[in-house]
Amino acid sequence: MSTEKNLKDAFAGESMANRKYLAFAKKAEQEGYLNAAKLFRAAAEAETIHAHNHLKALGGIKSTAENLKEGITGETYEFESMYPPMLEEAKKEGRSDAQRSFHLANEAEKVHAKLYQDALDNLENKEEVNYYLCPVCGYIEKNSTPEKCPICGAKGEVFVKY
Repeated sequence: MSTEKNLKDAFAGESMANRKYLAFAKKAEQEGYLNAAKLFRAAAEAETIHAHNHLKALGGIKSTAENLKEGITGETYEFESMYPPMLEEAKKEGRSDAQRSFHLANEAEKVHAKLYQDALDNLENKEEVNYYLCPVCGYIEKNSTPEKCPICGAKGEVFVKY
């Protein structure tokens, strides 16, 4: 095993732990366990610190233009190569829950790639841009909220501004 592989594995593990702990925090809040939710959120942030340190050691944080290009590549891979076979497998297995999850993500990734390309094309433009995130499917709209999400149909008023 090489240190490079170990860093990649550690980055992946810490990243997954972060997302899992945030999901656990949300569930704890729904069940009224606010102290457990706080602990999960603190641990999630600790995992983020670890992941960022590993990514930095890998040389994985470059210029913004390079990072946007990597974002385009990653999102494109997901909607062209990763999600389509996953969606087909879920259909074969009759897993409508997984089908929905894969479909929503696949459609949102297409939009993310376009937004990254737009950001790259307009990198020198200093005019403020706001992004609005659908909390149901991950769709992102630039500069305004839609009346409803074009992917999942969620109402525009639930979108989160960034």
